[in-house]
Amino acid sequence: MTGPSEFRVRPYEPRDREAVRALCCDTGFLGKPIDPIFQDRDLFADFFTDYYLRCEPDSAFVVETEAGLQGYLLGTRYPLRHQLFSVRQAPLLAIKVLTRFSRYDRATRNYLVWILLNSRTEVPSAPRRVGHFHVNLLPHVRSIRVFRELLNTYLGFLYRAGVQQISAQFITFEDHRSVQLLERYGFRVLNQSRITKFQQYTDKPVYLSTIVKDLTLHSDGRALFPSREEKSGRSYRP
Repeated sequence: MTGPSEFRVRPYEPRDREAVRALCCDTGFLGKPIDPIFQDRDLFADFFTDYYLRCEPDSAFVVETEAGLQGYLLGTRYPLRHQLFSVRQAPLLAIKVLTRFSRYDRATRNYLVWILLNSRTEVPSAPRRVGHFHVNLLPHVRSIRVFRELLNTYLGFLYRAGVQQISAQFITFEDHRSVQLLERYGFRVLNQSRITKFQQYTDKPVYLSTIVKDLTLHSDGRALFPSREEKSGRSYRP
């Protein structure tokens, strides 16, 4: 997959909210729609997008083609603010789960059980005082070229805002190609843990890796260089 011939990366706008929420659900299961394993799209989008779109929309960027919004990057520069929001949000999400639980199918209930029993032990730790970001792209734009432009735009924004470090957690597979790619972009891996929430849907071991980048090392906050994968047009994964 080479990605689209024409696309643009731009700042998030309020009119993008519903498209971002839909895209979050359309890529929530290893880059595919979340529906087979979690049927409550509203709850899923609340958890993964509400803070960023409501509290730090200026730290969000989207990928757009003629077909519309095809990807996004959501981030936070204020980790403490995000943590406080999560504490306040948790009871509200719990109430939604309890009132809807009888309507959930078995896969959705299994997903919730994993969150309750396994997420604390399986999800690797992340720096609590460092901001973070996450990226989701639809298959049509899932390429090194698009990912690099989106990441460059965000890192430039962070550098101009005076941010010194940023972190992220990425789903990766056993071959570690995605981690190696991010390392070439100046990130370093802090830790990695195997997660089991997808194990019945894939025969590949799935890992969650925590990465961090020091923006003070570079004069322009970008320091991403052309890679062999980019020149060959290979698709970005995950």
